[in-house]
Formats: sequence, structure tokens, C-alpha cells
Amino acid sequence: MLNNIGLPGLLLIAVVVLVLFGRGKISSLMGEVGKGITSFKRGVSEGKDELEKAASEEAVDVTPTAEKDEA
Repeated sequence: MLNNIGLPGLLLIAVVVLVLFGRGKISSLMGEVGKGITSFKRGVSEGKDELEKAASEEAVDVTPTAEKDEA
């Protein structure tokens, strides 16, 4: 059923939503959606940074030193 919506169907849905909710309500809703997307991206970036920081702290230097070679 939803496979054949097409452009006219999407336009009709958009007009019905606009009539039901009004322009002001839709613009404020889209603003909130934008803020949510921005917050989500920031959270993903911060999580990635935390994982990279934890991995770098756990990294161990395994290069041989002169003291080990002499022993």
C-alpha cells in the first residue's frame, strides 16, 4: 500500500498536516527536531572521543630500552 505514494501523495499529506497543525506549530516542531539531531551528533562525537581517550590511556609502550638489551 505504501509502495505507490509518489509525489502527489506526499504533497497531499503535507497539505493535510499543515491544515491540521498550522504553520507555527510545524516550524517549532522542526526546530526541536533540529536541536535533537544536533544533540545526538554531539553525543556521538563525545562518546567517540571518550573511547579514543580510554584506548590511548590503556596503550602500553613496548619499545625495547637500552637497559633491557644489556641484561
